[in-house]
Amino acid sequence: MLHTRELGIACGLIWGLGLFVVTWWIMLFEGAVDVPTYIGLVYRGYSLTPLGSVFGLLWGLADGFVGGIVFGWLYNRLVRSRDRAAS
Repeated sequence: MLHTRELGIACGLIWGLGLFVVTWWIMLFEGAVDVPTYIGLVYRGYSLTPLGSVFGLLWGLADGFVGGIVFGWLYNRLVRSRDRAAS
């Protein structure tokens, strides 16, 4: 069994911080540009700018948290149904 809240927090931190770091990595080599990105189409306010990286961090935290919760819930539900079928 997975702890869904903790999994959500871990997924949110990984995705949010990962997006933040990758954004700054791109800005380091390419410079800050305010061009539309595919992620910016989903995450409102995200762009390859310092402010956009903060929006990406916040959206990534929220999106990763919800995704982790859903994954943990589904995993636990499938494990419970498998254990009931095996009994």
